[in-house]
Amino acid sequence: QVQMVESGGGLVQPGGSLRLSCAASGRTFSPYAVGWFRQSPGKEREFVSGFIWGTSHPYYADSVNGRFTISRDTAKNTVYLKMNSLRPDVTAVYYCGTKGSSFSEFGSWGQGTQVTVSS
Repeated sequence: QVQMVESGGGLVQPGGSLRLSCAASGRTFSPYAVGWFRQSPGKEREFVSGFIWGTSHPYYADSVNGRFTISRDTAKNTVYLKMNSLRPDVTAVYYCGTKGSSFSEFGSWGQGTQVTVSS
């Protein structure tokens, strides 16, 4: 079973940037879709960005569109999330997950990586 491993989080000042990475373990990686989600204390996990693996067409939540960019390296089975112009309201644990078909839910979550935006 594929597991995702997130990294790249940290503490950054408002206006700064971070690049998160999500690497898939296992030799075979062919999900239907990959997505970045985030969860802050007391809130539900919410969608941030993702794409259908076969097309690489990106999708973004309205709140991050224009500031975040999702990309991938298929040779490394790794998905990235470049986050610019960071604001304190994006502070959360960021997770990546996959879904095996258009009908399934996202799963195979990693342990998450903490992003904290604070001065």
